[in-house]
Amino acid sequence: MLMRLRRKLCVPYPLSLLIGLLLLISIIHNINGPSRSPALLHDIKTVHRYNINCSSIYDLDPVEVGKSLIIRRKHIVEDNDETLINLTLNCSLFRKVRGYNDICVSDEEKNFPIAYSLVVHKHPWMVERLIRATYSPSNIYCIHYDLKSSAQFKAAMEGLAHCLPNVFIASKLEDVKYAGFTRLKADLNCLSDLLQSEVKWKYVINLCGQDFPLKPNIELVSELKKLNGANMLETSQPSDIKKDRYAFHYQLGDVGFEYQKMPLRTEERKTPPPHNIEMFSGNAYFVLSRDFVVFMNSSVVVRDFLAWTEDTYSPDEHFWATIVRLPGVPGEVPRSHPDITDLTSKTRLVKWSYLEESLYPPCTGQHVRSVCIYGAAELRWLLGYGHWFANKFDTKVDPVLIQCLEEKLEEKQKLFQSVASLTCSRS
Repeated sequence: MLMRLRRKLCVPYPLSLLIGLLLLISIIHNINGPSRSPALLHDIKTVHRYNINCSSIYDLDPVEVGKSLIIRRKHIVEDNDETLINLTLNCSLFRKVRGYNDICVSDEEKNFPIAYSLVVHKHPWMVERLIRATYSPSNIYCIHYDLKSSAQFKAAMEGLAHCLPNVFIASKLEDVKYAGFTRLKADLNCLSDLLQSEVKWKYVINLCGQDFPLKPNIELVSELKKLNGANMLETSQPSDIKKDRYAFHYQLGDVGFEYQKMPLRTEERKTPPPHNIEMFSGNAYFVLSRDFVVFMNSSVVVRDFLAWTEDTYSPDEHFWATIVRLPGVPGEVPRSHPDITDLTSKTRLVKWSYLEESLYPPCTGQHVRSVCIYGAAELRWLLGYGHWFANKFDTKVDPVLIQCLEEKLEEKQKLFQSVASLTCSRS
């Protein structure tokens, strides 16, 4: 497949040699290696499973929630990255033990493929679990891993792309810097590759490694159909603080853009955006229609605006929010339309510490830079809130929550599919 050839070319040397050797071992093993009987499959190491009743967690049973707290404080078993690399050396075994062979798709899902842009840099098992939780053989997944990622992480991502036919690595990889242009470029690189795919996806969704779905694939398809060609993302009138992010030239540091703008001098204030574009602010995450991405990819106005944003602070937080308001774009949000906040857009649910007790119940996990990393006691709230994805999740903070989300999503998928026409597809 051309897509796979393009992917191989972007792997940094000497990692490419290592990956090539590993893949060769895999091929030889698949041809000559002994097959494992079903009785031995329980010996294969994947993610650790905890002895917990997720239905009781969902019902907020105090005994089971208390049990999850004890696990969290004393008994977290860290998932071994190497086990994922080793498992993907035998693709048939990987697909079997992780359940990819057992996935059935309805006709509705088959006829409505979804594309994903995954910008990731650590925790390979969490990336695999994110893919597995959203997986359909009809979908397509572009993985962009940060060039600064460890060799182990890169090898694990290459292993996923090798074993799953609808998963590939972006043809161009960036050294992603916090709040810099490369974060935006990572998604743009994936969007460009996805447009060249043979899969005629209907919508594209971008995610990071600490996101997780709150709806199964069949329900997402149903929700996306209701958009009827519209896009869904945060887009609001910018505050004065947000205006400063693109009013001045920002200088790139070693890690990312410096927090303070350069000294305020006339020559350092940026010119207004090209084509009389009116600015809006939002966040880095989106649900975009194929027609919108096709338009964006060929628009001179978008190209000029993209170049203008290159030295702004965190351009991904105003680029998408602004271009979706451009007159005439497919799925346009008119400039006169009221603000669409992260609460009214169902794209991604984030619980901010300063809004807890007023808009959200308290975080039961822990906070990192004002963002809640969810705990198991929030399972019911997360699934009932109405958003499609949420952030942040971390198995080192609460592995029970992710295990229970996986279980509940599987239940919902089967429930939705019980009334649908099914076609079992082998990955």
